[in-house]
Amino acid sequence: MALWAAMLGFMLDAMDVLLYSFALQSIRAEFSLSNEQAGLVFTYTLVASAVGGIVSGLICDRLGRQRTLIFTILLYSLASAGSATARSLPELLFWRSLVGLGLGAEWSAGAVLVAEYWPSEKRARAISLMQSGWAIGYILAAIVAATVLPAYGWRAMFLIGVLPALLTVWIRRNVPEPPVWLERTAPAGSLWDIFRAPLRRVTIIATMLATTVLFAYWGVFTWLPGFLAAPKSAGGAGFSIVKTSGWIIAMQMGAFFGYNCFGLLADRLGRRLAFAIYVVAAAIMTLAYGSAPRWAGDYASTFLLISGPLLGFFGTGFFSLFGTMLAELYPTAVRGAGQGFVYNFGRGLSALAPLTVGAVADKSGLDLALLLNSGFFLMGAVIVFFLPETKGRDLAA
Repeated sequence: MALWAAMLGFMLDAMDVLLYSFALQSIRAEFSLSNEQAGLVFTYTLVASAVGGIVSGLICDRLGRQRTLIFTILLYSLASAGSATARSLPELLFWRSLVGLGLGAEWSAGAVLVAEYWPSEKRARAISLMQSGWAIGYILAAIVAATVLPAYGWRAMFLIGVLPALLTVWIRRNVPEPPVWLERTAPAGSLWDIFRAPLRRVTIIATMLATTVLFAYWGVFTWLPGFLAAPKSAGGAGFSIVKTSGWIIAMQMGAFFGYNCFGLLADRLGRRLAFAIYVVAAAIMTLAYGSAPRWAGDYASTFLLISGPLLGFFGTGFFSLFGTMLAELYPTAVRGAGQGFVYNFGRGLSALAPLTVGAVADKSGLDLALLLNSGFFLMGAVIVFFLPETKGRDLAA
């Protein structure tokens, strides 16, 4: 029940967040935004998600994982519906920032909830299944965009985002707090505790790791729908919104399997090696995918369809590392604080990615802008080996 609650919450979280990516071109046209301004909206979302994730981690150490999860789902659902009322860029920034708060907060509470229920030999697989909810949510966003956006506009899309609020009723009735949290012997720690020895080194290195790969991810995947829909003259693929949605669905099917295969590899090969394999492959696929309109010519459309699932597989599946490895590196008293800070502080710094890609796209085209992210994927493959291997480690009380 804990796994289903966290997975469904993360799935619907992804849908609400990523509806903006599909509405991006329509919103740009209505508000007369540049690529840089459109990227700024997602940057605000990511900055807010960093704040939400850090605060959520602290709250769930004190009040419980389940109660915090319920609050976060309500937050992003209501804020998504509020986005439909935006009449200007500042109003849109406000509502998408609230969605971002819920995005960061939901992951922090959900990942800790699952990690504390599942044993070490299956923990990576469980976290990977939870994380794969993101891919399903991305697919749902693509389906909503393809069916609702052409007929009813982007405001109707955002109104649909209120539906996840209904999930909280089920969670309240069916998901108790984890025994390891209920039976804890030490009181909840503070944020400063994760910066004291011996956790200081882990916190710093893990935050560097999260920052690099999150920058690469948001730099690529925030702009992929825009890249596929943008005209070829602007460095895009020139697809219609319906065709773009089809390509994104194929990509996220690859992401779904990527998440779950990562869990199997991480439980067998170790957390670090599995992660390194994924991010090196992601760097290669980002390079090939972003440059396809330039070198593939008439075959670019075919290549993007075939390679999209591979980009989704390797470019997102590795995120299961953070919910698994961070839980194994921090004790129960500061597990929420540790996971919440590392992942979401990195996400906050990575908020520069959509803005950076948008700024480069205005000058050089979206295809070249996407290529910048390959280097960040490769940096992650090096940094992960500065963290200890945690395969088989039981959660510390």
